[in-house]
This record gives sequence, C-alpha cells and structure tokens, in this order.
Amino acid sequence: MQIHPILAALRRHKAGTLLIALQIALTLAIVCNALFIIHQRLAHISEPTGVDEPNLFVIENLWGEQYSTEEAAAKVQQDLATLRQLAGVADATQSNSYPLRGGGWDNFITMKPDQISPTTDSSIYLGDEHFLRTLGVKLIAGRDFHADEVQNMGLRQNFVPPVTIVSKALADKLYPNGDALGKPFYSMSDKPTTIIGIVDRLHRSDVSTWSVPFANESLVWPVRDAQPWGVFYIVRARPGQLDAAMREAPKALYAENRMRMISPKDGVQSFAQIRHLAFESDRGMAVLMSIICLVLLAITGAGIVGLTSFWVGQRRRQIGVRRALGATHRDILHYFLTENLLISLAGIAMGIFLAFGLNLWLVKQFSSQLLPLVYVLGGVVLLILLGQGAVFAPALRASRVSPVEATRPA
Repeated sequence: MQIHPILAALRRHKAGTLLIALQIALTLAIVCNALFIIHQRLAHISEPTGVDEPNLFVIENLWGEQYSTEEAAAKVQQDLATLRQLAGVADATQSNSYPLRGGGWDNFITMKPDQISPTTDSSIYLGDEHFLRTLGVKLIAGRDFHADEVQNMGLRQNFVPPVTIVSKALADKLYPNGDALGKPFYSMSDKPTTIIGIVDRLHRSDVSTWSVPFANESLVWPVRDAQPWGVFYIVRARPGQLDAAMREAPKALYAENRMRMISPKDGVQSFAQIRHLAFESDRGMAVLMSIICLVLLAITGAGIVGLTSFWVGQRRRQIGVRRALGATHRDILHYFLTENLLISLAGIAMGIFLAFGLNLWLVKQFSSQLLPLVYVLGGVVLLILLGQGAVFAPALRASRVSPVEATRPA
C-alpha cells in the first residue's frame, strides 16, 4: 500500500490528526509512569519482613499510673513471664517498636565518631534475649544476647549499649567485604557499639518512601524499654493458636495487674492487621493509578473510534470510487489501519519524550526511581494494540461501503 496518499489525506485533516496524536502521547506518558508506580507499590506491599508473621501479634500496653524506670522494668518482666505461661504462646518479648509499625526510632550510622555525613540510617529496636526467638528472625552469624547484657532504659535516658545485633542489609552496607561480625560502628554517639550477631532479614519499622534507600537496615539493642507510659509486647503464638492466644493474652495481663490500658479496638493486633494498615496508602495509590490508566485508555480508544467513524462518514464517496476502481474490502481495511498506525506512531514518538520527562520530574519532586525502559516499551505495545483495536470496527464498516456510493452526488 502506498503511504503517500495516506499522508496527503492526513494533511487535509490536521486538527483531528494532531488531537489524536497528542492524546496518544499524553496517555503513553501517564500510563507508563502509572504502571511503574503500581509495580513499585505492589512490590512494597509484598516485601518480606523476616519475622514469623502468621503467628505474631502485638499488644500496646499503656500503664494506668506513673512508674519509675526500675518499677516499669519489673512490671514488664512480670508481664512477659505471664504471657509466656499461656498455653497458646511460644514466646514473648517487649520492644519500643516492631517491623511495619509505620514509625519508630531510627539513627544515623557512622564509621567514625567525628564523621560528618552519615554512612546510612537504621531502625532501632530495643529487645531482650527473647527478641529474636519471639519474632522468628533467623540468626545467620554470631550469637544472641545474654540475659546479663540487657539494660533498662527509662524516660529521658539515652545511651548506646556496647553490643548490638544487626540485619544483613545493614552489615553489608557498613562492611561490604562481609566481615562485619565483631566490628564496631557509631550510632549518633561518640561510643562505639560492636556487632555480635547478624540476622538474615529484619524489616524497618518505617514504611515511608524516604526510607526506601535504607531498606531492611535495622539493628537491635539489648535494652529493656521501661518507659513510664507503656510498652509494646510482641507475642509469638504456637502454630494454629493465634486467635486463641490473642483472646487470652489481654485477660492474663489484666489478671496480673489491672492498672493498665489495652484498647479494645486496636490494642491487640495480629501481624496480618499490622501489614494491612501499614500499606493502606500503597494499595490506595495502586488502585488510583489503575483507575487513571483505565480511564485514559478508554478515552483514547473512544477518541480514535469517534474520529475514524467521522472520517469514514466524510469519505464514503471516495471509498466508493476506490471500490469501483477495483479496491477490495481488504484494501480499504488496510488503508484505515495503516492511517491509524501512522498517527499512533507519531503520538508514541512524542509520548516517549513526555514519559521520561514526567519521570524525571517525579524523581526530582518525590524521590521516585528512574523509569525502566521496559515500561515504555510495554506502553508502546499497549497503545499500538489499543489504536488498532479501536480503529478496526470503523475500518470494517468502511470496507463494506458499496461501489454504488461513487455515483451518489457529493
């Protein structure tokens, strides 16, 4: 088929051609970036934490009266002993936070006490000698804490213990050669802390986009959180007994000491609930981006159908002449499919530049990641298929125009 007649026809319909090309370009730019955002959000939602999620739940325990550091520490130890005695509980620990909480304590990490720019950033978990076993975290090097290493930390107390356990991600960031065990680093202090253990994976407590460069960089201090207002109890149920343990644990704590507050609404949460709440905004963003993609694709497809149908109506006599001169149904069909393909390619060429331009703006404004080429290629294929599919029905109607139309007056 000759391309020149098609281009000549398009030059006579500049406004419609340009409108559809720009619509395709804008759709490609937005859809490519939206699909990339959706993929990022879904990947974020499905990130493993390294803990025994199916059997874990968290109790937010608030004290009903003010305690000193020593009194709060004693209450915490008594509560943990009570929880560990329950039939459905495998182990229990206390902490200032937990993975996917949505916020918590994090410190800059340096390799020297006088270092200006931090090497990285790490989530800080306070835990006793039961912390790793309770969370089900896999220790891959070194050892766990000893009971005599655990110190109490109360209100306005801030110290760095001499030893710590770190995640593999943090160990690799600090010592890329894989020799982190037994090595020191500094956590916003002039006193070093030494790595005595490395766990395979331990997700950060924060799930915000700012912490993405520090993914899975966490450490555990041998510290008993003895704040006067309360503490988080992390409980690991025996397999198949999560629901029962979640019902019995608050009852056992109240039986031990009534001077506490545990919210009946969200004071006790399974890790499935914690994960659901942590990534609520990511799911919302993925749904929103999906709706935007579908709406844009539908509008673009409808625009192509409408414009092609309009052109077919205008060209019925010309089509009839071509049919009278020997053009087959297939020739007419191919003509309109080729015409639309040329418009789509022009729009796609502009859309590729717009897609990368939009992505660079997102990187600058929201610290997004650079758009991989595969999403652009996928968008190109999608827009070509959409255009050819949308134009097929009007083109098929055009191919059925009778040669008799050539005899009708203009």
